[in-house]
Amino acid sequence: MNLYHNSRSEACRNPQGAVKAGEKVTLRILGAKDAASIHLRLWDGAVRYIPMERVDENIFETVVETEKPGLIWYDFRASDKDGREHAYGNAPDSMGGEGKEQDCPPAFQITVYDPLWRTPRYMHHGVMYQIFPDRYHRSHIPEDPKDGKFIHQDWNERPILMPEGKYDNTARDFFGGDLRGIEEKLDELMELGVTVLYLNPIFQCRSNHRYDTGDYRKVDPMLGTQEDFDRLCEVARQKGIRVVLDGVFSHTGDDSIYFNKFGTYDTKGAYQGKESPYYNWFTFHEFPDKYNCWWGIDTLPTVIKGNPDYTKFICGEEGVARKWLKDGAAGWRLDVADELPMSFLRTLKKAVRDEKHDALLLGEVWEDASHKEAYNEVRCYCTGDTLDSVMNYPLREAIIRFFTGKGTAHDLARLILSQQENYPAPFHYALMNLLGSHDRPRIINVLVGKDFEDIPYKERHTGKLSPGEYVLGKERFIKALQIICALPGTPCIYYGDEAGLYGGSDPYCRGTYPWDHEDKELKESVKKIIAERHASPALRTGKLSVMVSDNDTIHIIRTIEGGKDVFGQSFPNETKVIKVTR
Repeated sequence: MNLYHNSRSEACRNPQGAVKAGEKVTLRILGAKDAASIHLRLWDGAVRYIPMERVDENIFETVVETEKPGLIWYDFRASDKDGREHAYGNAPDSMGGEGKEQDCPPAFQITVYDPLWRTPRYMHHGVMYQIFPDRYHRSHIPEDPKDGKFIHQDWNERPILMPEGKYDNTARDFFGGDLRGIEEKLDELMELGVTVLYLNPIFQCRSNHRYDTGDYRKVDPMLGTQEDFDRLCEVARQKGIRVVLDGVFSHTGDDSIYFNKFGTYDTKGAYQGKESPYYNWFTFHEFPDKYNCWWGIDTLPTVIKGNPDYTKFICGEEGVARKWLKDGAAGWRLDVADELPMSFLRTLKKAVRDEKHDALLLGEVWEDASHKEAYNEVRCYCTGDTLDSVMNYPLREAIIRFFTGKGTAHDLARLILSQQENYPAPFHYALMNLLGSHDRPRIINVLVGKDFEDIPYKERHTGKLSPGEYVLGKERFIKALQIICALPGTPCIYYGDEAGLYGGSDPYCRGTYPWDHEDKELKESVKKIIAERHASPALRTGKLSVMVSDNDTIHIIRTIEGGKDVFGQSFPNETKVIKVTR
């Protein structure tokens, strides 16, 4: 049979994309002239076979009623006039659009979300800037803390490479970037067009990356004081910039008030025994030195997220999440959000929204966040009860593949349209669309395929881009930025990318910002692209469509029609077409 269903065509599915709970979805399958009967096979917790009605010689139709937030999966089972069975479902890559007849087809997806759900408007309209605090700007050279930390006197030195196999969890060389240093550069960030500032962890820690939390309630002394944080948030607010913090709630550090492996703190940590109020936060196999730790790294003991005392400590009325919102933060980016139980995320979401009505809860999820598989279950973070949105790593990977010749414009467009189909508008327009990050080699390196991983570990500090490679990487970065600034979501700049900073994997992706050595031409190009986005309501919250003219060129089309954007806000009619050729 020549069956046909396209989940991105109103002739086959109406309304398009994710739907609000309570909406009805009309599904049609075309090319059904030779079908004797067709059933919709639907799964929303249980499998049902729903007979479809023939409404035309070639068309079968049925209506699906959505009752509550969650995922609905569907495909089609047809019988021809000779009694043969035919299965028709999603494309082999499960990314929607035109389906295919096959023996065991993947299902199409409908995301159903809470109709009352709202995400922060400043994410729909904003531009984010990510800062690794130790490496952005220092207000002074810190004194030697005499606790095993090494202070670089020269800001332009390279970070120290840790012994092989030690990862970055023992990294203790510091450059002294601090909160006052960030405050001193707020005018420059405002001029760049930044409206949301995302800071990697700022809490008291042993390492320079501070993902091994020592005390959730204290600013790391190397970064400053509580007063410095309060002032940074207030001055940033006055300049139209919100500050988002990094929440590391899946594990603590071994050198923390909660675990206290080295006796650094006067109070008893879990390592001191059952008398500690924190003992039940952790799982010991052989007390005290064998315990659950994050990815087997013993400096990062894993927390039992279901422990009610821990949940209260983070999410309670006097908990960590609320404290920093009260102190001026605008929200949280959650480290390894997919390692946090859904029940914990729901409790956290309620806590932050009760504290601040427009607080952001953004998750680190590396895959499609509408159907992420974690811990033997499919998790949908897009229904309104957990995350507001996520870091958009799938888009980043698709852009990199496009510019490095590993994917086509068609592949990139397919990913963009799949996200539009699976993600509800509140989630879609709050995505953190990143290119660079502290977890990956610098984007200029990646875009020319030179991450320096082919250099022996101990010699990676010698990795350099040739002048031609740098120019090519810069050109591709500008084009990649044009793409993310033309798509729904919040484009994010990783500090220094706009200034031409390059380097391989950690620690070289975490080099210091090149003050007085910026690539001024690149920085001006970045400013111009961001300014164009700020000047265009269509580029921020207009309707999205994508056109591909060939394997090398993608057209991103954003429109406001009828004086309303996708959220019903009033704006003048506008059409913007961003054409990017690799």
